[in-house]
Amino acid sequence: MAKEKNESNWFMRAWSGLKRWFREMKSELKKVVWPSRKTTTKNVLVAVTVMVGSGIVIWAFDQIAMLIVQTLISIGG
Repeated sequence: MAKEKNESNWFMRAWSGLKRWFREMKSELKKVVWPSRKTTTKNVLVAVTVMVGSGIVIWAFDQIAMLIVQTLISIGG
């Protein structure tokens, strides 16, 4: 019987902690200042532009490196 009481206490403590965590999370989410649609759109466009630009730069370096390697291979052999 003592074993059942300890398991029950553990379950109740875990359940209580979980409920408290969700309550605190809900409270914190109410404090968040969410960005407007305009700000979100602007940030997404900046992120996509940076990703595309980075992709182009990486592609260019890859093409240059491939050209150098092919030139060295054709010279050597």
